[in-house]
Amino acid sequence: MVYVLLTAVTALFAALYYYFTRTFDYWKSRNVVGPKPLPFVGNLKDSFFRRKQAIMELKEIYDNYPQEKVVGIYRMTTPCLVIRDLDIVKNILIKDFDLFVDRGVAFSDEGLGVNLFHADGERWRVLRNRFTPLFTSGKLKNMLRLMSDCGDKFVNYVDDIIQINAEQRMYPLAQRFTMASISACAFGIDLDKDMLKSLQELDKLIFTVNYGTELDMMYPGILKKLNGSLFPKRVSTFFDNLTKSVIQQRSGLPTNRKDFIDLILELRQKKKILGSKRKDEEDVKELELTDSIIAAQTFIFYTAGYETSASTIAFMLYELANNPDVQNKLIAEIDETLKRHNGEITYECLNDMPYLGQTFDETLRKYPVADILLRNAKVDYPIPGTDVTVKKGQTVIISGWGIQHDPKYYPNPDKFDPERFSTENEKNRHSCAYLPFGAGPRNCLGARFAKWQSQVCIIKFLSNFRVEPSKNTQLKFKYNPTRLFVFPSGDINLNVVKR
Repeated sequence: MVYVLLTAVTALFAALYYYFTRTFDYWKSRNVVGPKPLPFVGNLKDSFFRRKQAIMELKEIYDNYPQEKVVGIYRMTTPCLVIRDLDIVKNILIKDFDLFVDRGVAFSDEGLGVNLFHADGERWRVLRNRFTPLFTSGKLKNMLRLMSDCGDKFVNYVDDIIQINAEQRMYPLAQRFTMASISACAFGIDLDKDMLKSLQELDKLIFTVNYGTELDMMYPGILKKLNGSLFPKRVSTFFDNLTKSVIQQRSGLPTNRKDFIDLILELRQKKKILGSKRKDEEDVKELELTDSIIAAQTFIFYTAGYETSASTIAFMLYELANNPDVQNKLIAEIDETLKRHNGEITYECLNDMPYLGQTFDETLRKYPVADILLRNAKVDYPIPGTDVTVKKGQTVIISGWGIQHDPKYYPNPDKFDPERFSTENEKNRHSCAYLPFGAGPRNCLGARFAKWQSQVCIIKFLSNFRVEPSKNTQLKFKYNPTRLFVFPSGDINLNVVKR
């Protein structure tokens, strides 16, 4: 009996081992170089066990193969290809974009899956075609006043708390501003204590990594098939209710606020939104702008907008504290430019601060917080300049963190140097060497908003304060492995000093 049981257990383990390693000859048989995978977890062991950020694990893979154009890896048991060569990156993201439209992470419509970031190809085309005009400079100019008002309240808050303690944690400080700014610009609501508490609770639900991600890696498309979501039900319920509430308050009609909801309500008056026609024989796709579809857009606009900006602001303040020469130069530019613009932050004022733009770009170069670009092949695609073919449905991965820390493109990459983004230096750099917002038709639609929001916060802050390292300022970061985006486990502690 014991022998039979032992035999059965052995057979079961053998079957499981075979099942969870059955694909692991895929790249080797095609002469594609890559790290050796482990059963079940493939090449993402440390991120699976939450010992390391997936972004950092992919950067290490990028770094370990400096001579390769492509590297074969396994996300769990699924073969994927890491692209290292910038010309190939350009082909995938821009030149051959129509063959790589989808990001490859789909989930339930009811779970906010029809948002502009995650939507599949056809729906994405319709949404992108009609939402792009909402993010032009002309439309966003109206939101600068809202951002500026939030910045004034933020400065008053900071002024109060540093009277008690000069040392502050930068992320929750910056988060307080970006949550208020996004709430005003997206929903037209003021951030009171109750709303702040609710949003901070949601933050943990949205940005804590869950194993739905790994499940979708192992069985691509399973979340969509099972009508599952990457986010808990509480998240979709919150944004559904909030969106409906704001729309009802406005009687379903745009007001004069010119915020994000207003712009969407103007769009919804057209009943259905249509995609663009790329070929004469192609049918025009249409989509009804329901409350649930609007909620999905407000969800992605809000969550991506406040979190990435808060992290970027915190990282920027960290670098300014550690590089006082950069901080002094930036403060001088801000003071002089505001004086010429009568203290008002306008579109023209922001354009007159080139060093602020360079400092922002260098921050995102060094800390591309929302990293990893995924694209799914729509057809079998021979990778240019190689003997490798990506099969239909397979995922290619681009590590922005790897590229933006590659000394080939950025000498001494750990040094914080805004001069990398001077006009002279930028023109000599490959167009795909800087990817914090992606590139090509599926780049981040809210990039301009994110940049302006962060810059308004920095202008308001540095007009009143300086930052300096404190006794608890980290010299080397250990990034939080349970966080969806990259941020230090111990936050960023700095002293805030009144100017």
